[in-house]
Amino acid sequence: MVHTARRKVVAVPKLTRDFYERDTLLVARDLLGKYLVHRVDGVPLCGRITETEAYIGRTDKACHAYGYKRTPRTQTLFSPPGTAYLYLIYGMYHCLNFVTEPEGEPCAVLLRAVEAAEGAEFMAQNRFGCGLSALTPYQRKNFLNGPGKVCRAFSLTRAQNGLDLTGDTLFLWDAGETPEQIHVGKRIGIDYAEEAADFPWRFYL
Repeated sequence: MVHTARRKVVAVPKLTRDFYERDTLLVARDLLGKYLVHRVDGVPLCGRITETEAYIGRTDKACHAYGYKRTPRTQTLFSPPGTAYLYLIYGMYHCLNFVTEPEGEPCAVLLRAVEAAEGAEFMAQNRFGCGLSALTPYQRKNFLNGPGKVCRAFSLTRAQNGLDLTGDTLFLWDAGETPEQIHVGKRIGIDYAEEAADFPWRFYL
C-alpha cells in the first residue's frame, strides 16, 4: 500500500551494530515498525518495515550460505553485523538483507515489504515511471509488497552490497513504534529447502 506521511530522517536514532549482533529471529521480529532510509542524490527515501524473513546459515537449507558455504556471492553474509547483503534473483530482481549475529556467522534478515513514508513520488517513478497520482488501484496495492519491488523503488542494487548500515547512505532508524500485533508464518518461495521450508521464520504486520 502507498502511505505518504512524512518523517524527519535527519538526526534520527539509527539502529546500531548492537541491534544486528543478536539472534536473527529476534532481529527479524524487532525490525517490524522500524524505518529503512536510502539517500539517493540527496533525496531521502524512507519506508516503514512491514514484513521480514530470517535466514540462519548454520541450520537453514534455504540460506545461501547453508553449512557455512562461502562463495563470491555469499561472502557478504560473513561480514560484521549491520552490513547490507544485496543479491540478484532470476537475473532481474534485487533483494536487500541485513546481516545479523557475530561476524563469521552467515545469518541475515530479508526485507520483504515496507510502507512508503517519504520520497514516495521518487519511488513511484522508479517502479512505474509515473507519479503517485497516476498509479492504478492495483499498482497502489502492490507498490512495495515484495523484496524486488522495494529494491527497485529505493534504487537498491548490487552496488550497495556490503554497505555499512550504521553509515549515512543506507540505514535504519527507530521511531519508537511498537507494533500491536505481529504475525508469524512460513517463508515464501523456498519449497526446495526440505524441512527448512516449514520453519516459521516470516514475520509481518
